[in-house]
Amino acid sequence: MMSHNTYLSKSMIPKEVSFPRVILLKVSNENELPANFQINYHTHLLCHRGHLTFLFNDSKMKCKSGEFVFWFAKSKLTDLQFSKGFKATVLLVENNFLNENIPDQSLSIDATLHSRQYPVKLLNDTLDKQRVLSNFELLNAKFHDSEHRFYEEVLKLQMRLFIFEMWHTFANEYERRKRSLQSGTLYERFMHLVQEQCMKEREVQFYANELHISAKYLNAVSKQNSGVTASDWIQRYTKERIVILLQNESLSIAEIADEMEFSSRSFFTRYVKKVLGVTPSDYRNRLGG
Repeated sequence: MMSHNTYLSKSMIPKEVSFPRVILLKVSNENELPANFQINYHTHLLCHRGHLTFLFNDSKMKCKSGEFVFWFAKSKLTDLQFSKGFKATVLLVENNFLNENIPDQSLSIDATLHSRQYPVKLLNDTLDKQRVLSNFELLNAKFHDSEHRFYEEVLKLQMRLFIFEMWHTFANEYERRKRSLQSGTLYERFMHLVQEQCMKEREVQFYANELHISAKYLNAVSKQNSGVTASDWIQRYTKERIVILLQNESLSIAEIADEMEFSSRSFFTRYVKKVLGVTPSDYRNRLGG
C-alpha cells in the first residue's frame, strides 16, 4: 500500500501539465478538489466518514460512509455539500484518457447508462472497499512511473484493468437493482425493460405487449410517473446507446446499424438524424474535430 504522502494536493499537481491524466486525493471539503474538476475529469469517490450531498440532474442525492460515487465528466452536478468530519479518497481520471481506453464499448453500455442514472453505489463489504482503494493506487502509481521504458503502453493497460475492476465491483449492485426493478411497479418494470431491450426494440407496442397492457395505457402510466411518455423514454435511452456506439471508432456505422437491428443503414441514418440532429458520419466528424 502507498503511504499518505503519495497522495496529491492541488499544489503538488505538475505545473507543466494543464490536465494530468490521473490525480489521487484525500478530501475533506470542496476546496481540496481542483477547480472545475467535474468538467475535465471522471470522478471516483469512496466515502470513509461523514456524508456528501449533491444535485445530480436536478435530483438531490447523498453518498454516505462506505458508499462510492462515480460522476462522468461534464455531468450536471451542482450544490456539493460536505458534512462535518467528511473524509474520502478521490481518483480523478482525465475525460479523454478514460474514454479512449474503455476495453469494449459494447460491454460498457449497461454500466455507463446505469451510472448516469444511479451514481451512488453501496459497496457490500470491506473487501470491496479495499479493492476500490487498491485500484485507485495502482493506476496512480503507473501514472507517476514516468521513467518506465514502456510508460504509455503500461499506463493504458492499467487504465483498462482499472475499468474492468470497477465493473466487477459494481456488478452486484447493478444486479441487485435490476432484481428490485423486476418486482417493482408497472412503471419501474417498463423502465427496466427499456434499458434492457432498446438496443433492438424501439416501439411502444413491444413494451406494452411485454407488460400485458395497451400502448395507450403504458404512455399514460409513464406520463403520470415521470412527466415523460413511454415513447420519449425509449428514444432517450436509444439515443444514449447510439452516442456510446458512435464514439467507438472501431465499429463502422454499418456494424452499429446491424447491432441495433435496423433494417438498413439508410434507415439507421434517418433515425440518428432525427434523435441527434446530424447524420452518424457528421457526428463522427465533429468528434474528430
